[in-house]
Amino acid sequence: MTTTADTAASAETIEAQTARAMTKPKQGRIKCVVWDLDHTLWDGILLEDADVALRAGVVDQIHRLDGLGVLHSIASRNDPEMALAKLREFGLQDMFLHPQIGWGAKSESVSHIAKALNLGLDAFAFVDDQEFELAEVGHALPEVLCVDVADLGAQLARPEFHPRFVTDESAKRRQMYLAQATRDDIEREFAGTNEEFLSSLDMTFVIAPARTEDLQRAEELTIRTNQLNSTGRTYSYDELDALRESPDHLLLVASLEDKFGTYGKVGLTLVEKGGDGVWKLLMLLMSCRVMSRGVGSVLLNHVMGLAHAAGCELHADFVETGRNRMMQITYAFAGFSEISREGSLAVLKADMARLQPPAPYVKLVIVDEDGTEHVTGPGAAERG
Repeated sequence: MTTTADTAASAETIEAQTARAMTKPKQGRIKCVVWDLDHTLWDGILLEDADVALRAGVVDQIHRLDGLGVLHSIASRNDPEMALAKLREFGLQDMFLHPQIGWGAKSESVSHIAKALNLGLDAFAFVDDQEFELAEVGHALPEVLCVDVADLGAQLARPEFHPRFVTDESAKRRQMYLAQATRDDIEREFAGTNEEFLSSLDMTFVIAPARTEDLQRAEELTIRTNQLNSTGRTYSYDELDALRESPDHLLLVASLEDKFGTYGKVGLTLVEKGGDGVWKLLMLLMSCRVMSRGVGSVLLNHVMGLAHAAGCELHADFVETGRNRMMQITYAFAGFSEISREGSLAVLKADMARLQPPAPYVKLVIVDEDGTEHVTGPGAAERG
């Protein structure tokens, strides 16, 4: 008999699915476009003519992509003070995150932006008018998609620039990153321990069963998340919907907020509840934006607790993708150890003796299928 899980899962092995997902062009894979300024964002050379004029078509594209959740930054050989002043004059400064304006190699600028945003280089496009600059970035950073501004319209029509869905998180992504920059500035100046800093954020972490309205964001998470994805596999909306309805599976979505605002839906986990006393964690992922917040371990410990309460072992699939070492470390710290391996697919087993209580620095809200909330941690009484 064909089960819901059978219809949702491909006949391919997880290893083959992961390899296929990593090699084919990904729709919407570009998460940030890095722009040159002279003869790209504006006509003319700023150092030669202070009255440069914006290229209207380029600015329109920047705003359009921003609405789709694509971030923007700058890599320009220019005088920083003059260039930033001109961007303020045009009302565009807040459109660009971590702009790099100076006299160094543009590949170094793109690398710096990638590190600041905590995104992989394959999530970047670089736009310039100079063949030399495009070649320099393309040679130093082959993962980056290089675009000649003369061919901008055709290049931006590529599927890499167009996510399948535009979610609430997509439309607010730049604002979320700006809020994160504020958090980072405060963290750099914070004199206490890391746990004291996390406690000062007044974080609330909500774990709930996935609903239909969560599935677009859930698919987006599987496509966009690389560093904190346990298998690297992507799931379509239809696959996730079938798994959500399956009595043999548990699909959970996690969201996070703090005193600076919401991070949106940042986590996803998929569990297969086997009838042989073994639950299998098929997927665990967290948005890279919350890597330093410790909530990946909170989500993992919650799943461990559910399996333990059901009297089951918990096994987890892990495929090393070259990008997800942090997820491997998360499993190791939670007490998972490898029990089998086939190619790059490792099966890990949880040590239930290592099950940890909820983190003291975050209010944890667990939502049941019927919508009932169970709250633990700081401020639980106010929400409960």
